[in-house]
Amino acid sequence: MRQYIVDAFTHEPFAGNPAAVCVMDVWPADEAMMKLAMENNLSETAFIVKESQGYHLRWFTPGTEVELCGHATLASAFVILNHVEPGSELVEFHTLSGKLTVCRKGDLYEMDFPTCELKEVPVTDAMEKAFGVRPVKAVLGIDLNCVFETEEQVRMMHPDQELLRTLDGRLQNATARGKDVDCISRSFGPKLAVPEDPVCGSAHCQLGDYWAHELGKNVIEAYQASRRGGYLHCELAEGGRIKISGEAVLVAISEIMASL
Repeated sequence: MRQYIVDAFTHEPFAGNPAAVCVMDVWPADEAMMKLAMENNLSETAFIVKESQGYHLRWFTPGTEVELCGHATLASAFVILNHVEPGSELVEFHTLSGKLTVCRKGDLYEMDFPTCELKEVPVTDAMEKAFGVRPVKAVLGIDLNCVFETEEQVRMMHPDQELLRTLDGRLQNATARGKDVDCISRSFGPKLAVPEDPVCGSAHCQLGDYWAHELGKNVIEAYQASRRGGYLHCELAEGGRIKISGEAVLVAISEIMASL
């Protein structure tokens, strides 16, 4: 089985968010995919099989299978459009979150994702203890999204991973208004065995939506302020959808020799 390592949401290697992408003829056992994701020890390993209705895409963290992943979808589209079907401009994936379409737009890969309902929740002492800084606002969707007063608070925080586990949400996202971009954020996922996701596309289904309404604009330029860092272009679309775009770069191609 061939495996690609792609850095997503960046134009240079060793930045952005790395994902492993495995293109297969048939599905191995779920346990085997989980073991390979643990072996890779990246925030996501994507598995793709072409079936009668098109490409079927699944995502695994080192801890579990997830229903939606942005950067590994971008990485998967990069692999399909450049290495499996070179010259193609669009690919559709069938996933646990429904049909996801990715198209090439110049140097960017634009993903059509669903947003989700966001509900404001009370800011608690537990949030302050977990992040080390008290949020000014908290919004719950798939993830817990905590809004902080300044960009510096988000950049400099060192959250307590065990206390983050006690909070609501799949991920615990910290965000603030940006100085050079519309918003910055960091995404923490101790429940998924991912202490910090370098650049999280699925988090921006919520963060892009939140800041678009907060700032009164349809297009949001976002920066994920992790150690690796990465840029996301977010645009609200009709029907509860959001288009998230980014660049990607190939780092490695390998052959999996172990039997799955």
